[in-house]
Amino acid sequence: MSCSSSSGSEEDDEGIDSYRKGGYHAVRIGDPFAAGRYIAQRKLGWGQFSTVWLAYDTQSSKYVALKIQKSAQQFAQAALHEIDVLSSIADGDPSNSKCVVRLIDHFKHSGPNGQHLCMVLEFLGDSLLQLIRFNRYKGLELNKVREICKCILIALDYLHREVGIIHTDLKPENILLFSTIDPAKDPVRSGLTPILERPEGGTLNGGSTMNIIEKKLKRRARRAVANIGVRRDSMGVEAPKPARCLDGIDMRCKVVDFGNACWADKRFAEEIQTRQYRAPEVILLSGYTFSVDMWSFACIAFELATGDMMFAPKTGQGFSEDEV
Repeated sequence: MSCSSSSGSEEDDEGIDSYRKGGYHAVRIGDPFAAGRYIAQRKLGWGQFSTVWLAYDTQSSKYVALKIQKSAQQFAQAALHEIDVLSSIADGDPSNSKCVVRLIDHFKHSGPNGQHLCMVLEFLGDSLLQLIRFNRYKGLELNKVREICKCILIALDYLHREVGIIHTDLKPENILLFSTIDPAKDPVRSGLTPILERPEGGTLNGGSTMNIIEKKLKRRARRAVANIGVRRDSMGVEAPKPARCLDGIDMRCKVVDFGNACWADKRFAEEIQTRQYRAPEVILLSGYTFSVDMWSFACIAFELATGDMMFAPKTGQGFSEDEV
């Protein structure tokens, strides 16, 4: 779960089933956190462990990403681990120059579903996956790929050489641009006026259950229109859409999502990494170290330059997609 302008699952909302004891905390726009320091503005995204909200920090007068963990014990433990990792990262980078997401604050928040650990992170923009999709899977200009890769390598050099941390889940979703692709989605560039108190009649989680259903239906309708509305040339053959102009988009980026990270001398799991970015030594269960992040980095660089995944394993007869 990242801290972007549109992070989390892009296909669906989290639904309402997990808003129960041990689950998500229900948030209203304008809700205060940490004795009123942070005010919820809008939902940014969600993950299996948490929801993430754009919040306004009344102390610094800046927008931040507020990550609210589910309250069950296993999710609380995962949050404590991530806070520990992020704190170590921040302690070694006082100038915030190492291209790694910044932990600003953390605290506990009690609600009807239990006590939730909350992390306050710097607000960042869209993910590299969203950038790839925005560019219609065409591949970026190499000078832009180099700029992105430089940031990732600065982050990995710092994590590996100075802090001794292996990310273990490097992928386009977990690398965020400094800002949003669409300036209107950036609270600073768009001149968003902060909400400092709950609007009258405010609904939970930024919308009602009916709104969630409506959003799902609208997304399905948009996908259906896109599928049947593919442009065709005069011969009736599908014509691919051109790449978009990316001029004006800040290609600087930061590595985020350290929920699965570990110290090189204290590994927690043998099976790590998202399948498409998984290193050979992990597949072979032969042990791993910092090099697994470098493998994932190379896969990302290829994907940025071409628009295609280097590896897209599929299940076959007699073997699973993990064995390809």
